[in-house]
This record gives sequence, C-alpha cells and structure tokens, in this order.
Amino acid sequence: MVDHGRVIRRHELSDAEWEFVRPLLPESLRGRKRLDDRTVLNGIVWKFRTGTAWRDVPERYGPWHTLHTRFRRWALDGTFERMLRAAQARADAAGDIGWLVSVDSTVVRAHQHAAGAPKRGLRGPGLGRSRGGLTSKIHLACDALGRPLAFTVTGGNTNDCTQFTAVMEAIRVPRIGPGRPRVRPGHVIGDKGYSSNAIRTWLRRRGITHTIPQRSDQIRNRLRRGSRGGRPPTFDQQVYTRRNVVERCFNRLKQWRGIATRYDKTAESYQAAVTLASLLMWA
Repeated sequence: MVDHGRVIRRHELSDAEWEFVRPLLPESLRGRKRLDDRTVLNGIVWKFRTGTAWRDVPERYGPWHTLHTRFRRWALDGTFERMLRAAQARADAAGDIGWLVSVDSTVVRAHQHAAGAPKRGLRGPGLGRSRGGLTSKIHLACDALGRPLAFTVTGGNTNDCTQFTAVMEAIRVPRIGPGRPRVRPGHVIGDKGYSSNAIRTWLRRRGITHTIPQRSDQIRNRLRRGSRGGRPPTFDQQVYTRRNVVERCFNRLKQWRGIATRYDKTAESYQAAVTLASLLMWA
C-alpha cells in the first residue's frame, strides 16, 4: 500500500519508484524493531544525489551510522546487484529491453576524500592518476533505451578497449522462470576506442554483429598494404547515430552528484552507488 499522506521531498524516492524497488529488497530479519527500509533507502538516495557526507544526511532519515551500515551491508552482500538483475529480468519478460547495445566510458573526478582507503580486505580502490589528478572511470553497456545493462569501475587511466570484454561478459539478464540468463546482445555499437582486431574477433566468434568505426591510423595502414590489407570492416553510419543513447545514460547517472564526483574510499561503495542509480533508471 502506498501512503498517500506521505510528503515526498526532493531527492527522495517517489511512490512509483518505491513500489518498483520494494519487492526487490531483501526480507527484514526477525528480531528487534529497526528503521524501516523506505526511510533508510531515502536517506541513501538523498546522500548520493546530493553528494553530501554521511554525517550530514538530515536526521529525518535516522542516525547516519545506521544508513551507512545498511548501505555497506547491501553493497557487500550483493543486494543492490540482485535488485538490478531482478529489475532487468522483469523488463526482459515484458519484452522491454532493446538489445541494440551501446558501450562507452566516462571519467569521474575523485575527491581527495576518496583517497587513502586501507588495502587489506578490500578490492582495489579503482582510482588512477591522470593529468587532472585522481580519477575513476565507469565502463558501461546500455540497452537501446539508454538503461544500464552492465558496467565496471576502474582507475581513470585505464584504456577503454581493455575493459570491453569485461563489460560484455557482465551482461547477464536472468529469465523469469526456466531458461538461461541472456548474455548476448543482438548488436553492439562502440566508438573508435574499441576498434581493434581482438575486439572484432571476440564479437565475430560469438555471432554478435557490431558497428565500430576504424581509427584513421588503421585506415592508412590498410591502404598502405594494398590488396594485402584486406577489406574494411562493415560500417553502418545510420546505426552508428544511435550510439548517443550511452551518452544520455551517463548524463542521467551524473545527475547524482555522488556519482559525478567520487567521494567513496572503496570501490565497493562507489560501485554500489552506481548500481543503485542504474536500478532506478529501470523504474
């Protein structure tokens, strides 16, 4: 039941978004009474949409350490990831996923608070040093409607093409009922950063058609070799114009200030924040 008397504040979940995510949340553990999930999730969403510190989240969402503890628990036990998969499965069952997949990356500036995480017991911090200082990079594949299917987080100095297969292999949309998860796009669109023989071979062996333009140096080398250079890969300019959906996807993600600038010390927390924002894009 939706509480129609509830006041929806800015940066909180709308009633429609709450009804979308409510059945995807893990069941509450039995025992002593705890802060309800909607209040906690609103506090978490508010924190990442505004980019504020945990200690500065308004008291109406409960103690900040409760929000942080539950967020970390859901991040580490895969709750956010399972919720995203369940939302994708529901969309796939309704025939609502466009399998013309676009892949790209975006660089995220890391705040100084994101540095200095202890290495023991944690996955790598996903930070890299580039000309602008410490940065992270989100490598992402989205469907034809601009909704995230899968992503990885690396340091900002990581080359795009090195993460292509990792992103593609992370696409795993479960079926509702019997059947294996869908893992293969119908068609992949990428920019010149993904123009390599290794990537084209990987796609061809899996029967995935693609639209990826060649770099100018590759064109020159092929022409220089004459007939030994072989035929150029097929390229459909009209299909390529649809690649802008991934740019719009990044624009929507970066409306969350806690994603546009990384404040989290651990890769798990930042990845969980991106997963939560991605989940709400499926609502």
